[in-house]
Amino acid sequence: MDVILFGPPGAGKGTQAVAVCNTVGVPHVSTGDIFRRHLREGTELGLLAKSFMSKGELVPDETVVEIVGTRLSEPDAAGGVLFDGFPRTVNQAVLLDGWLRARGRKVDVVVNLVVPDEVVHARLSGRRSCLSCGASYHLLHLPPAVDGVCDRCGAAVVQRDDDSDDTVWRRLETYHSQTAPVLEWARSSCRVVDVDANQAISDVRLAVVAALSS
Repeated sequence: MDVILFGPPGAGKGTQAVAVCNTVGVPHVSTGDIFRRHLREGTELGLLAKSFMSKGELVPDETVVEIVGTRLSEPDAAGGVLFDGFPRTVNQAVLLDGWLRARGRKVDVVVNLVVPDEVVHARLSGRRSCLSCGASYHLLHLPPAVDGVCDRCGAAVVQRDDDSDDTVWRRLETYHSQTAPVLEWARSSCRVVDVDANQAISDVRLAVVAALSS
């Protein structure tokens, strides 16, 4: 089964990915990990991607899907994968669909984690992390015992640049303008299950597993 875990940044895709993979029995595919491997190993595709990235340009969708395809062609991915945070555009979705169908596969289901923008903003802008050991905190749900100080190692706890107030809103704008349209494309080509992700993590997990089991 090929599954797309969909939703805005901060919807909890990474948190729910493990439950999806365990339920369906497929590997978790991260485009970031795939790109880093190709860049690190200096493959032909990696060098091609780097030629665009070094000029500050976006890697063409055709190249992105070709790079993702190298992971999908590995033995452990033959029975399907979980796409987490991919595809990001309608064009990527169309190209991925063509790649899969050419090999007798298809996206079986899209699990859409639904979270209001205001909740996403609160989740992301409240995140903090330790500069030294990387421990994660949240101002509302898991604050350090002493403000700005890591419970684990005593180093400074700070907000990452991409979690700043303005950046979070820009990330949401980008999601709605570029990535959310993928969902409309998906509704016309495969099964889409909407899951309320604005609830306890355990409840979201149960809903996700139920969606896959059905």
